[in-house]
Amino acid sequence: MNGGCCASPAPRSPVRASYALLKTPPWGLSCCFALQHLAVQASLLCIFHLLLLPAPPVRDQNRNWNELLARSLFACGVSTALQTSLGSRLPLVQAPSFEFLVPAMVLSRHSTHTARNGTDVPAECAGQDCAAPGSWNQSLREISGAVVVSGLVQLALGVSGVGGWIAQRCGPMVLAPSLSIIGLSAYKEAAHFCSASWGVALLLVLLAILFSQHLGSCRLPLCTWTWAKGISVETSIPALRMFSVLLPLGCAWIVWGILSHLHVRRDLLGPATWQLPTANGTLRSPWLQVPYPGEREWPSLSSRALGVGVAMGITSSMNSVGCYLLCPRALRAPALPRHACNRGLCTEGLGSLLLGALGGVSGTASSIPNACTNSLTQASSRHSVQVSALACVFLGMSPRLAELLTTIPLAVHGGVLCVTYTVAVGTGISYFQYANIDSGRNIFIVGFTMFMALLVPRWLSAAPGYVATGWVCLDLFLLSVMTVPVFLTGLLSFFLENTVSGTLEERGLLTELAAWKPGVGQNARQGCGSEASQVYGLPPAMRRLLPPSRCKAFPFCFLCPGREESHALEEGSAPPGEATGLLLKPSAMEVESDRKWRETERCKWDNAV
Repeated sequence: MNGGCCASPAPRSPVRASYALLKTPPWGLSCCFALQHLAVQASLLCIFHLLLLPAPPVRDQNRNWNELLARSLFACGVSTALQTSLGSRLPLVQAPSFEFLVPAMVLSRHSTHTARNGTDVPAECAGQDCAAPGSWNQSLREISGAVVVSGLVQLALGVSGVGGWIAQRCGPMVLAPSLSIIGLSAYKEAAHFCSASWGVALLLVLLAILFSQHLGSCRLPLCTWTWAKGISVETSIPALRMFSVLLPLGCAWIVWGILSHLHVRRDLLGPATWQLPTANGTLRSPWLQVPYPGEREWPSLSSRALGVGVAMGITSSMNSVGCYLLCPRALRAPALPRHACNRGLCTEGLGSLLLGALGGVSGTASSIPNACTNSLTQASSRHSVQVSALACVFLGMSPRLAELLTTIPLAVHGGVLCVTYTVAVGTGISYFQYANIDSGRNIFIVGFTMFMALLVPRWLSAAPGYVATGWVCLDLFLLSVMTVPVFLTGLLSFFLENTVSGTLEERGLLTELAAWKPGVGQNARQGCGSEASQVYGLPPAMRRLLPPSRCKAFPFCFLCPGREESHALEEGSAPPGEATGLLLKPSAMEVESDRKWRETERCKWDNAV
């Protein structure tokens, strides 16, 4: 269904990408793009750790925060480098997602209640091993074990080809509600952090709107420097739109710092204008510390960690698949092939395994905020994301430098969530145009899936005792997946879309109406195959290591382009059965249309004879 990227041209947006993902911008611009991605990624990391671990033990508070952030940055940088070079090869930054946060909070609450007889505060680490039941470090070890299990699940979904199979069968009626819920599910966190200072958060949002929308066409000259020519002024660029996230973030941060320096009353700045624990002059965090597995303690693999880890792996993979389909559409790239999706999930699994072994409390997944930043700024390249990955690895090896990220105000985090996740909501809504939204079938699917995705988590968060099968592992798994809105939306919409009868036109799957597929353009039929191979193909070194004969064996058969897919890319058409294999049974309208067409062809043949 999604395999043919060369369908009929779709109306293109007048705003074109300033730098395509295959184009290498000048080093100055590339570093600025990398800084923009790093700022959004750091904001997401701080949000994750604040929501999951709001109160570490006071005795080691600074060191715990800085080391956790440094480990996460290091693993996310490694995973990003793998994703852009060997994975999907899209400019996707890797970071923790809310699909890791919800199951981790379920496990943390269950561990606390079990060990402390209903007390909500974990015990402070008292000894060298810190392995006492209910202790803060023991809770971290169990969450790290769940992260390791989630990495194995992500690897299994990629190696087995399940991720690519599902991605190819996600039509407009699956993507529209799923992407919309991905964006809407972050509204509580956005409101929570914006409440720290609504004025600062509103300033960031208004500046982002001004730079990306109203002043998006404002062009400024670009100065470059080369050894041969020295400093030269080249073609002007839409700088305000290209940095419509970085500039507002910096301005809001500076304004908050000025107001704090002027000793503005706390009730004017907000009721909770605090930040992550920062250091004083006697910090014990080292300048250089290369993280390695087992540095503090090894992850704890328990039955509870197993159930939560499987839920983490499934829900985060669903989030990543949505990100894989959102990014090419935002950058006007060709459609995502199955092998690229499978490789992307494998690299994310490796990143989660690394972060879990390092003692981190979250896995790695494709960052929705960074993908939405690509769409908002229309300026991203693989090169700039790789520079951002190197910066993450460097910061991850210096807990003292990672501490700088903790000075970002909470209101700035909330503003970043508001600006980025709105793009995910809008992208999801835009998919409705390709299906017949007036159809009663489609109205029911969209309404039912989105309503249930908001209702069930709300109900279970208020009454988690309703999930009681007698097996703690199964209870935690069900509670984890059923409190993640993205999982419910994706599961229900995928099931109803592929089981409820409907015409191809009604579902938005007709080849001549499949303009929703990314990468269609004026010369798509001529250049689709070569462009797709350049974007998603393996690097030359890997192609030499994996000749066609070796790609036939498991698991490389799901990670390398197959013969049918390569032929489809060359010819500009989908593999046989790709667009119609989803239907379980033809509808009455399709059968009637096919019967009339055959009668017409028979009459023409009789007249010709």
